Amino acid sequence: MKYKMKKEDLLTDDDIWNAVIQVMSEYDFPTENKVANETYVVFNYYSALESGGHESLLNWFSSYIEEVGILNYIKELTFILEKIGAEDYAEIEKKYGEELWRLFQALESDEIEEDEFYDVIEESDRKYENLNGKLVEILERYFVKTYTDLIDIEE
Repeated sequence: MKYKMKKEDLLTDDDIWNAVIQVMSEYDFPTENKVANETYVVFNYYSALESGGHESLLNWFSSYIEEVGILNYIKELTFILEKIGAEDYAEIEKKYGEELWRLFQALESDEIEEDEFYDVIEESDRKYENLNGKLVEILERYFVKTYTDLIDIEE
């Protein structure tokens, strides 16, 4: 189901950004809408990394990752990142994603010391931060390009 919004509420890129975020908060992930699923995954990746780094991502998406498996999640996430032009971010997840998940699970099971996990978290977060926030610009362009796949526009 696509959400309905008035054309007058979608005049600027900022309006579209806010509308897409609002729509994403309404979706029950996953849905039958491929664009909605991709948008949800990539926006939640961005939100998690901005709010608390890779540790937040693993916490927020742990149920989904357990359901689909870490390799499938990384494949899905990196495919979407590459599709929208965020190849640098995809490379980070390809390099660190599987190891972070393994360490995350080991830490949860008290099989490793915290330092082992946090060393890799800090390194992967540093790589993300070194990209200087390019992802928000890439996401905004993606939202502007695809918002009509998520929202029916009423006059």
